[in-house]
Amino acid sequence: MKHFITKIIRRIIYPNPALIFDTMKKYAVIVAGGEGQRMGSTIPKQFLVLAGKQLLWYTLQTFLHAFEDLQIILVLPEAHLKEGENFASMTGAAERVTVIAGGKTRFHSVQNGLKLITDESIIFVHDGVRCLVTDKLLQRCFAQALHKGSAIPAVAATDSIRIVDEEGQAVADRNSVRIIQTPQTFRSTILLPAFFQEYREDFTDEATVVEASGQEIFLIEGEYDNIKVTRPIDLVVAEKILEERRAPQKL
Repeated sequence: MKHFITKIIRRIIYPNPALIFDTMKKYAVIVAGGEGQRMGSTIPKQFLVLAGKQLLWYTLQTFLHAFEDLQIILVLPEAHLKEGENFASMTGAAERVTVIAGGKTRFHSVQNGLKLITDESIIFVHDGVRCLVTDKLLQRCFAQALHKGSAIPAVAATDSIRIVDEEGQAVADRNSVRIIQTPQTFRSTILLPAFFQEYREDFTDEATVVEASGQEIFLIEGEYDNIKVTRPIDLVVAEKILEERRAPQKL
């Protein structure tokens, strides 16, 4: 009887991780506020077509497929809210997608999305034009954020790196450099308080905001295919990656 009671107490204090994985609420704040200047297009880059579908369609479908209980907060320029609502209905899961207006900076756009989240959860913040993100990366980020509090995807630099400042330039050890990606993933108890801070120009992503609030962040291995589509050549690369994913696997 004593051992039985001890086992019950342990389950209360240390719940089954698989059970938490299934029950923890999940939100994705997908930021798609670009206007496409670098793409050289009058159409915002998130609405450009890749292999017959808009970039944002791939992004939303991956998140919706990765977790059946995940809710998406889609942040768009105010001028494109109606288009975003129509687009959300095309996903077949409009009830899981909320469309809101962004702010003047990425920080303010993410902040707008986070205002809709009040319960304890795991929150992904993702660039809408990183349309090649995979289910596997999302699930790995979720698992680490659940365990460590955060998961920031990063890949090793493959090019030579130089640091340029007012005193000149110097070669950096590329083995010590990591290229940061999204989805940057956090427990809500870490991310939400961080965004009560006043905006600073050195807030380049959510990780920098969280660090400024005094919290440590943890990297996780990203994916080289998880590119951010910002220039015309990126569309060509993205289409090639999609072709390779759809090709029959050779035995």
